[in-house]
Amino acid sequence: MFELRLLCAEAQVEALGEALEALDALSVSVEDADAQTDAEQALFGEPGLPPPREGWQRSRVLALFPQRGAADEALRLLQAQDFFAGCTVLGIEEVAEQDWVRLTQSQFAPVEITPEFWIVPSWHEPPAQAAQVIRLDPGLAFGTGTHPTTRMCLRWIARHPPRGQRVLDYGCGSGILAIGAAKYGAGEIDAVDIDEAAVRATLDNAAANDVSLNAGLPDRAQGRYQTVLANILATPLKVLAPLLCGHVAPGGSLVLAGILERQADELKQAYAPHARLEVADAEEGWILMTARL
Repeated sequence: MFELRLLCAEAQVEALGEALEALDALSVSVEDADAQTDAEQALFGEPGLPPPREGWQRSRVLALFPQRGAADEALRLLQAQDFFAGCTVLGIEEVAEQDWVRLTQSQFAPVEITPEFWIVPSWHEPPAQAAQVIRLDPGLAFGTGTHPTTRMCLRWIARHPPRGQRVLDYGCGSGILAIGAAKYGAGEIDAVDIDEAAVRATLDNAAANDVSLNAGLPDRAQGRYQTVLANILATPLKVLAPLLCGHVAPGGSLVLAGILERQADELKQAYAPHARLEVADAEEGWILMTARL
């Protein structure tokens, strides 16, 4: 395989990327051309949302092609386009063949939630000390245990086992929180998401972990639950305050994540008419907020 390497301005990234995809590039990636220098710029957003910009002020665009001729032809066609003006060709380099599956798998190791509770991809053996294990491979839906918000929710579940409880996982993604609740003895579990792919992923992951739960679109959430979990983002959590609190049974627990530390007061204010939120955990700039209703 051969990699075409280009340098361009931020405004050209989107057009270049779309053109390279149309020219049958196997993959297209964008890097900060000033990374590891004083000119490096941070570019990040909240999980589940698009990045705030398509690229960096000086972006390196890398496109992979199966043959050298395909890369040469793509470059020739790009150079004839108006949007290519000002771009710099860094070169075309041969890329050594690799076992991409093995390489990808090596990047996902078992994740510790507590010393006894682990998230383990299917190609790994659980650690010897793991008394409770969720088997989960990276997929399309959010929630593999690698993000602090997911870890904090699972840690809360492990420390407050919902034995026999009716549990709602609102915005279930991969279903990891619902599966965690099942592992810790929950009775009836409803996992809901606006994304049908997430619903399918939840059902598949539940089957892989030999647990029973109900999954569907948000209208599947009915009645009251002793535990309501929602690992989404601060803005939708604020909008959903009346709905989520309305699903919590008297004396039940509301557990919210996807919240940055600086957003704590916003959430407290949004939920004040319904519940008294408190920060229950914090990790890497993210917080877990809970309330008893």
